[in-house]
Amino acid sequence: MSAPLIVLVGPMGSGKSTVGELLAGLLGVAFRDTDADIVAAAGREIADIFIEDGEPAFRALERAAVRTALAEHAGVLALGGGAVLDEGTRELLTGLPVAYLSMDVEEAVKRVGLNTARPLLAVNPRRQWRELMDARRPLYTEVARVVVATDDRTPEEVAQAVLDALELKDV
Repeated sequence: MSAPLIVLVGPMGSGKSTVGELLAGLLGVAFRDTDADIVAAAGREIADIFIEDGEPAFRALERAAVRTALAEHAGVLALGGGAVLDEGTRELLTGLPVAYLSMDVEEAVKRVGLNTARPLLAVNPRRQWRELMDARRPLYTEVARVVVATDDRTPEEVAQAVLDALELKDV
């Protein structure tokens, strides 16, 4: 079984996909995003899955996508913002090079705009983002080997900080 070289976790808008693609390029490996895997498998956007099938159905798809990606992918892997909610997923991440990309609510507002295309932020987005983070921050921290703040940093700076923190060398 192969394992990812780097796994990125963190809230929506923290830059997991953008930074993940940069890291993959620097390391000469493939990038994979479990949210993209879910969209491809379901043939629908994540927001549509939430609306039409509900969050529990989405989380079941997410669990399966994460389990598959962790078993198959040897490059850089980005997990959806809520993937760490699943205890089995957290167990699978034990011992892996996981980087938590953190950011504060003001940065989230700048990046995501906290818009309604994010199904978990449809009503009072700032409050909901804070509540999501209050619940998820301890889980991100639990699974992470390193925490890299993304506030006021370019994606390139974040990618380099992840490499430095995990003591990986770019090529």
